[in-house]
Amino acid sequence: MWLVVAFALAGAAAQFVDGTLGMGFGVTSATVLLALGVAPATASAATHAAKLPTTLISGLSHWRAGNVDRAILVRVAVPGAIGGFLGAVVLTSISLEAAKGSMAGLLLFFGFVILVRFGFGKRLIPVPAGGHTARWLSPIGLLGGFVDATGGGGWGPVVTPSLMTVTRHEPRKVVGTTNAAEFVVALSVSTGFLTGAAQEDIPWLPVIGLIIGGVCIAPIAARLAGRLPHAPMGTLVGGLVILVNAVAVIGSFADLPGWLDAVLIVGWVAAVGALAWRAWQREKRGKREEAAPSSAAVAGPAANA
Repeated sequence: MWLVVAFALAGAAAQFVDGTLGMGFGVTSATVLLALGVAPATASAATHAAKLPTTLISGLSHWRAGNVDRAILVRVAVPGAIGGFLGAVVLTSISLEAAKGSMAGLLLFFGFVILVRFGFGKRLIPVPAGGHTARWLSPIGLLGGFVDATGGGGWGPVVTPSLMTVTRHEPRKVVGTTNAAEFVVALSVSTGFLTGAAQEDIPWLPVIGLIIGGVCIAPIAARLAGRLPHAPMGTLVGGLVILVNAVAVIGSFADLPGWLDAVLIVGWVAAVGALAWRAWQREKRGKREEAAPSSAAVAGPAANA
C-alpha cells in the first residue's frame, strides 16, 4: 500500500512538471524505476504503460483548455508512433547490459537538455531555416518517438523544445500539443513492447501508483500550463535526472568511496538549487521587461490626452 502511495506522489509530481513544461514524466519515471533495479526494457514498458491513461487525460485536458493545434498534432503524432514502435522493438532485441548503458546515457543527455534549456535559457537544438513548415515536423516526431521508447522517456525533451523552435506558437500551445500527441506515441510503444514480451516483468504496483498520481494531477497541470515559473521547475527536474543517472553511469565504471559520493551529491544539489534560483530571477526580469513597453505604450496616449 505504501509503495503505491509513494509512487502516486512521484507520478503526481512528474505529471505536474510534464503537463506544465511539456517534458518530464517519462524521463523521471524511467529514472526512478532504473534506480530500483528494474531492467531497461521493463522500465520503459512500465513507464509507457503508466503513460497511457495519464497522457490520455492530459491530452484531453489540454484540448479542453485550448492548448492543442490539431494540424501539428497529426503531423507529429503519426511519425512519432512509427518511431516509438521501432524503438521498442530495438530495445527488446539488444542485450541487458547494452540496454542499461544506452538508456542511462540517453536519460543523462536529456537531463542536460532540460537543465541547459531552463537553467541557462539556451537551446541545444539549432534553429533550422524555414523550420515552421510541415516538412520539419515528421522528422521531429520520428526521432522523438524512437528515443522515447529506447530511453524510457525523451518525447518531451526532444519534441517540446523542437516545436518551440520550428513553430510560431506560444509555449502553452506547444506543451498542450506535445502532451496530446504523446498518448498516440505511448500506445504505439506499448504495442511494440508487447511483441517483445517486455511486459512480463513489469512491477505493476509502482505503475498503478504512477497512474493514480498522474491522472489526478493532469487536469490541474493543463490549466496551469504557461502560468507557472518554468525556469526553476525545469532546472530542478533536469538536475535530478542528471544526478540519478550520473550515479548509475559512474557506478558502472568505478566504485567511489561513500564519503566522496555524499560530497558530490550534496555539491550537485546545492549547485542546481542556486542555478534554479538564478533562473527564476532571470525569468522574472524577462517578464518585467516584456511588460514595461506595454505599460509605456498605454501611459503615452493617456499623458498626451
